Amino acid sequence: MWDKSGTPLLLPCNTPPPAMVIWAYRWLIFRIMLGAGLIKLRGDKCWHDLTCMKYHYETQPVPNPLAYFMHQTPMWFHNFEVLVNHFIELVVPFFLLLGRRMRIAHGLLQILFQVLLILSGNLSFLNWVTIVPCIASFDDPVLAPLFSTATRTAAAQVQAKHKGQHPGFWCRVRQGLHLALGLLIAYLSIPVIQNLLSARQHMNTSFDPLRIVNTYGAFGTVTKERTEVILQGTASADPKGVSVVWEEYEFKCKPGSLKRRPCLISPYHYRLDWLMWFAAFQTYEQNEWLVHLVGKLLINDNATLDLMDHNPFHGRYPPRWVRAEHFRYQFSHPGRKNAATGKWWIRKRIGGYLPPVNLEILAPYFRSHGWNLPERL
Repeated sequence: MWDKSGTPLLLPCNTPPPAMVIWAYRWLIFRIMLGAGLIKLRGDKCWHDLTCMKYHYETQPVPNPLAYFMHQTPMWFHNFEVLVNHFIELVVPFFLLLGRRMRIAHGLLQILFQVLLILSGNLSFLNWVTIVPCIASFDDPVLAPLFSTATRTAAAQVQAKHKGQHPGFWCRVRQGLHLALGLLIAYLSIPVIQNLLSARQHMNTSFDPLRIVNTYGAFGTVTKERTEVILQGTASADPKGVSVVWEEYEFKCKPGSLKRRPCLISPYHYRLDWLMWFAAFQTYEQNEWLVHLVGKLLINDNATLDLMDHNPFHGRYPPRWVRAEHFRYQFSHPGRKNAATGKWWIRKRIGGYLPPVNLEILAPYFRSHGWNLPERL
């Protein structure tokens, strides 16, 4: 720590970061990656036959533009991607135990892997946060070039001044706290290790109430088909009329309009779009929040519509009816036909998801859940 002139300010205990803290970060990235690799081996068989990446780019929560083109790559390349994934998640974590050079290689490979995931999908801030513990793979000589000469010089002066000094009272207190923290992490890691070794491995689970040491995993199962819930509204008095026109709501990032290019939002996170991805796997009865959302759309609720990209009833009277339809979505092929039409997606209707409802129909449902009834403005 330095003042404005660059002079070191001597603290009660000015020592390098304790080894225990550094290894706590290394243990974190170790179990993140190994847990992700093991859950894949114990999960979907496509991780065994090397075909998972054939589906991943198209079916991930919120695809981005590069995912569209990665999906078009040949099968042999998708097979290679799965092999690389297994190597990074199952083999590279053990580099942390094999000396300095291998630890540096671990850090570089893991960061590169996370960057590739960031480029090929909108997985929120997940991959950005995962990069943080990877930094603990590097030591001062590796990280020094990232800092200015003045900063490195000042740090060296502080280190030289305190070298060989007997640790004071506060230093001993801090060392004791570090030891206590290390013992706590070791104790709380017991169920985590048992989970990693278990054939019934749990994914993304906490074993202590404070959630200090957790177990992780991702994409143990890969969805083979992409389905989307599309919300539609109509101003018609009769939702079953022959001439009824249904107009679609558009979310900020999730697939909807066939001509809209996949978005790029990482590390930002559109939680509503993410929840709609999960809802497509289930029914509206299993996602009560979606019925609440429909009620808000029936009154053109501004706070709700701010979470969406396009309201077909903007500047108009709210819809009389809203429904949800279920579609199967696939990436279009970048051929002449789709290039001419500008379609990024093709879709086929599966069936109805939520039948047409209005405020009168929703009133009993809202009352049964203790929700305030939507009122038209």
